[in-house]
Amino acid sequence: MEKSQLLVFAQIAEITYSNPKDSKNKFKALGYTIVEFFDIDGAEAYLLKGNDSHVLSFRGTEVTEKSDVLADLKAGKNVELCGGKVHVGFKGEINKIWPSIQKALINIDSLYVTGHSLGAAMATIAASRIQKKVTALITFGSPRVGNGEFVNSVFVEHYRVQNNCDDVTKVPFRIMGFRHHGQHKYMNFYGEFRDLTTWQRVKDMTRSRLKARAKGEKFIGVFDHLMANYITKLKKTKEE
Repeated sequence: MEKSQLLVFAQIAEITYSNPKDSKNKFKALGYTIVEFFDIDGAEAYLLKGNDSHVLSFRGTEVTEKSDVLADLKAGKNVELCGGKVHVGFKGEINKIWPSIQKALINIDSLYVTGHSLGAAMATIAASRIQKKVTALITFGSPRVGNGEFVNSVFVEHYRVQNNCDDVTKVPFRIMGFRHHGQHKYMNFYGEFRDLTTWQRVKDMTRSRLKARAKGEKFIGVFDHLMANYITKLKKTKEE
């Protein structure tokens, strides 16, 4: 998927955080209209219609939403429909709005699915449940969602974008049995996509943290997780 396409989905994911009263015009500026807004007990998502495609976008963690914080903290695993197990908290959030989403997708044959942070985790679980309908899954700052069996049971095309030192992409920990899914799209300190080995990424992130600390930026792991900073880097990323 090209940089310009990733940027559009990043902008959609960012707008999904907006006040619903403001989101209509923001989505319209990108060429999308709202088909339906799902909002139950803090779990939120939009179904959008573009000129030639639908997009299902999930809202990520908002620290002012108690349900979001609790969902992130529930790190146990539960059996998922496609196979394997997923994070209990992430599954609980998607389940709140899943019946409504299923109903809305009855007459839709193909769509893109996206989200950031908790929204990325919800998007991954959602995509696993409607695999035949998913054109592609695009996530930003996604935590690990499920175990190895779950990962091996999801066959959708998945572009998993990580902004350099984003700390959320490192949890829940591998030692707890969680694994990442999808094609890893890693952006380095300069906003360039790099296909690096694990050791090379560790070195790149260490270098980035040292540079950030020299600039007085002590919390680069949090800073790099912000959706706005994903968008900033995607706007200047060079195609590899």
